[in-house]
Formats: sequence, structure tokens, C-alpha cells
Amino acid sequence: MNDDLKPFRHYPARHFGWQCSDDGRVATVTLNRPEKKNPLTFESYAELRDLFRDLVYASDVRAVVIAGAGGNFCSGGDVFEIIEPLTRMPAPELLRFTRMTGDLVKAMKRAPQPIVAAIDGICAGAGAMLALAADLRFATPAAKTAFLFTRVGLAGADMGACGLLPRVIGQGRAADLLFNGRAMNADEGLAWGFFNALHAGEDLLARAQAQARTLADGPWFAHTVTKTMLNQEWAMGIEEMIESEAQAQALCMLTGDFKRAFDAFAAKGKPLFEGN
Repeated sequence: MNDDLKPFRHYPARHFGWQCSDDGRVATVTLNRPEKKNPLTFESYAELRDLFRDLVYASDVRAVVIAGAGGNFCSGGDVFEIIEPLTRMPAPELLRFTRMTGDLVKAMKRAPQPIVAAIDGICAGAGAMLALAADLRFATPAAKTAFLFTRVGLAGADMGACGLLPRVIGQGRAADLLFNGRAMNADEGLAWGFFNALHAGEDLLARAQAQARTLADGPWFAHTVTKTMLNQEWAMGIEEMIESEAQAQALCMLTGDFKRAFDAFAAKGKPLFEGN
């Protein structure tokens, strides 16, 4: 095993729940301050950033689910533990904070594992950005997603919202949400492509974990390439896209999983992917 890689089954999380499947392949991050609808603090922001940065070196985790406890996803930054202190900070400290929050989104995008968000109830502010930074989003009919930055006197441009949201739901719909700070209901989110599926509340986490398990047991190296290309190709022209994908796919054709898939097809069986 590469010396840089390490198992993450027993990651020592302090500010959120961390649980892995028996084989370590599927990890579930749970924001667990249900009495306040799972807001973020300075400490939980930083620890989440560090977790997703560290997952680059995970030897076991192949897919991640992020969820909230108690029927809500995340209400954003804690009003008294983040918002109030921010009103008293000088500009250099404010910039350090906003860069740190953006670093969490960058870390989620750079982590090789597909991330599945399981969204119930309130999903607001920074919580909405956590959901947006995920690769797939499952929700319940009760989910209400609000990029509410303008409602507290701030720009809708926060943690990459003005760049990421239009790419997911379109420029006009993103402008509506980012200017008005209104909540997008679950039906809108599904129709607009923000949510991949809606599930009953009692089924949500299991469905998200089942999707993560499917990805974790699939051609994992190829999934990491897919995630990388989905992120990189936003800034490419058509010539760069086609050439980059040609190189990426040729690399995947060298993997054992590609040969395993062919052998299984020829034998009329199902391939058992090993992620290499």
C-alpha cells in the first residue's frame, strides 16, 4: 500500500458523526446538532474541510454520504457562534473566514470519492452549499433549500454559489434563488435537476447509502476519473474536452476492472470490480 494512504474507518471526528460500513467502503457524515437544525460552527467548518482534504489519502473509503440528524439537513452558519462574531471582525479576519468556507467546497470537489447528500427539512445558507458541492442529491418532499445570503444583507455570491448553482439548475433559476433568497421546494428541486430523486423521510438515508454502496462496489478508479472530468471540463473548450476524455478513457482501459467487465460479459456473468 502507498505510504500516503491510510484507512479511515475510525476517523476521529469531533464535530460531526462519522460511521463506516463494515468493509470501510461507504462512509456517512452526519451533522448532529438536531436541536438547532444542525448549524455549522467555526470548528465544524474547519474539521469538515480537513476531512474531505484527507479523503484524498483514504485507502478504504470509496463513497461518502452526508446527512443531517433529526429531520433537517443543515441550517447554515450558527447565528450566535458564527454570524454574531463576524459582525465584530476586521476585514482580514473576515477574508480568512470566507476563504476557509470556500476551501470546504473545494475539498469536497477534489475528494476522489463520489459524495451523495441526503437532504431532509431545512437546507439553508452554508448547508445549501454543502448540498450543492455534493455529486448527487437525494431529498424528501419536506426539503426546503435556500441560498439565503441576501436575506442577511450579504451577496448571493458565497462559497462558489454564483458559479456552481447556474451549472446545476440554469442561470435564470439560479438568479431567482440567489437574488431573492427564497426557499426552493422539493418539487422544484427535482424538476430543475438539483435533486436526483425524492424519497420518503424514513427511507432517505438508506436510499442514499444504497446509491453510495453501488458506486463503492463499482469500477471505483473509473468513478474517480468521472468526478475529476465533471469538475475540470467546465473550464474547457470542445477540443480540450474531447482530448482530455480520450486520455482519461485510455487510462481506464488499462485497469483490471475493464478486463473483468469484458470477461464477465463474455461468460454471461456479472463483473466483480476491484477498483484497479
